[in-house]
Amino acid sequence: MDKDRIEGLGKQAKGAVKDAAGKLTGDAKLQAEGKADKAEGKIQNAVGGAKDAVRDATK
Repeated sequence: MDKDRIEGLGKQAKGAVKDAAGKLTGDAKLQAEGKADKAEGKIQNAVGGAKDAVRDATK
């Protein structure tokens, strides 16, 4: 598993926590940061998946 996939999953989790905390506290800025972190994590995870696919195809 590529390190980008692991880091991406971590960012998604962190974003989900921020998003939930923002909803609970009514903090729109924190909620927006959480959604941005989740989106960034999804992209990074996809990049890691592509790297894994390339690595597997060249074996």
